[in-house]
Amino acid sequence: MKIFRTLLAAAALGLAATPVLAALTTGDQAPKFTAQGALAGKPIRVDLATSLKKGPVVLYFFPAAFTSGCNLEAQAFAAAIDDFRAAGATVIGMTGGNTNQLRDFSAKHCAGQFPVASASKELIAQYDVSLGLTDDKAGWSNRTTYVIDTDGTVAFVYSDLKPNDHIARSLAAVRSLARK
Repeated sequence: MKIFRTLLAAAALGLAATPVLAALTTGDQAPKFTAQGALAGKPIRVDLATSLKKGPVVLYFFPAAFTSGCNLEAQAFAAAIDDFRAAGATVIGMTGGNTNQLRDFSAKHCAGQFPVASASKELIAQYDVSLGLTDDKAGWSNRTTYVIDTDGTVAFVYSDLKPNDHIARSLAAVRSLARK
């Protein structure tokens, strides 16, 4: 019985140490959406199908506007936007948190370089990016980045609450699509 409890505890610790994984994987069809959003402080509608007509889309989910990690991530995507555009990609940020602040967030931290949009609970569920926190943060999304190819298939997925590697990894994935 002691061995069983030890194995059970080890398995639980292993699960706790496992990085967050998104349910959508490479090759899956990305759920299409149209959502209310903002670009450079102005309200817009964001449509995945329309964006895919221009090239691959980097769709990054972040927990909430005006939180420290999300501010840094948006600023880093804005700083790298010329590289994404040169690779033919469109960047779209999505969140379920603090959506009433997206207009200001798009102007300040996204520097007007790319749209951010409000992710519904349904869309968060379809992309399996729920942060699943307490009631005051219900509906917030995890930090997960998808690169979606022009045919609507997921070409790359990266989930990590730390914003550090999302930009470099998604840019590398977009560049690898261009080499196909």
